[in-house]
Amino acid sequence: MFVRVFAPSFLVAGLALVVAAVYGGPQAVVLTAVLGVLEISLSFDNAVVNAAVLERMSPFWQRMFLTVGVLIAVFGMRLLFPLAVVALGAHLGPLRALELALNPPAGGATKFPDGRLSYEALLNDANPKIATFGAVFLLLLFLNFICAERPVTWLSWLERPLARVGRFPMFPITVTLVLLVITAGFIAPDDKADVVMVAGALGMVTYFVVDGLGAHFENEQSNDRGPSRMAMATGRAAFFGFLYLEVLDASFSFDGVIGSFAITADPIIIALGLGLIGAMFVRSITIYLVRRGTLSEYVYLEHGAHWAIGALALVLLYSSGHHVDEVTTGLIGVAIITAAFVSSLVHNKRSRVRAQDDAPAEHHLLDVQDSAEDIIAPEGTVV
Repeated sequence: MFVRVFAPSFLVAGLALVVAAVYGGPQAVVLTAVLGVLEISLSFDNAVVNAAVLERMSPFWQRMFLTVGVLIAVFGMRLLFPLAVVALGAHLGPLRALELALNPPAGGATKFPDGRLSYEALLNDANPKIATFGAVFLLLLFLNFICAERPVTWLSWLERPLARVGRFPMFPITVTLVLLVITAGFIAPDDKADVVMVAGALGMVTYFVVDGLGAHFENEQSNDRGPSRMAMATGRAAFFGFLYLEVLDASFSFDGVIGSFAITADPIIIALGLGLIGAMFVRSITIYLVRRGTLSEYVYLEHGAHWAIGALALVLLYSSGHHVDEVTTGLIGVAIITAAFVSSLVHNKRSRVRAQDDAPAEHHLLDVQDSAEDIIAPEGTVV
């Protein structure tokens, strides 16, 4: 299974490195590989959450996520989205923005000799609204998961009280709005406060539309099939689930796209490293988790991924006004995921021990029953 799932990713990674070599020589190959490894290592929480959504979708939509979804991730989020942000922010045409990206100022300067800002500087200037949009979307995702009552909890001392508070339907929205106001008033630059509020509002609207429509069509599909027929999401429900995954991937990629400029400002190399290599491997990891049933085997992994999402959302809000190293951001998520994985291993070991302790008692009960059957005649009289 591993070879079948990951073979396309290794093939695409090899092609991406070849393209990088033709485009920029050995240095471009190294930068592409570094960006790819960085994206893979820091996006495992993205893969876990993707798997939780994707396991409810049909094989057709799983293939769509691995094929069409990759094109959206590579060309949409890692190449076209930054260009669109720069073009709109600087009132440039798309081709002019691409030219600006491919011809940065000499010596890594943020301005050209005539005073024009570089592509990197323009994208960093747009970071507050980009980060806030992604942060609000991820924060609502985190709160709606953690504040729901679940039979299994990981950090029970915290998750159970949050689940009780979460019985109030507006609690996640209230928390999100409070944090958005704090971000706009105290964290973001003064001249970006209104932009941050608008970006946060758009993030909320996007979450409500995509998540709400997906849930609506999934419920509609369940009603059509009847309560006794549990099936994977198909049709419109799966389509909106697919859109949900793409927006989720976009929200995760915002900090990576901005942070990649610490390595290179070349949009082609960023698209090859973060997109072709990183996004492809993240999708393969997602498919592998689904087909192996890893989320059911390691019961706390999904909880850990959502806590990592919550941490990323807070970091993104903070980054609207302060620089945050993307490696630090990623390591926080890795640490939380690792803790959840270790907790799952401990849980599984304890469950096996309890099962072994209960086994002798069960065998003893069977022996007693067999002895009783031996001394009772078929007619029910004692021998």
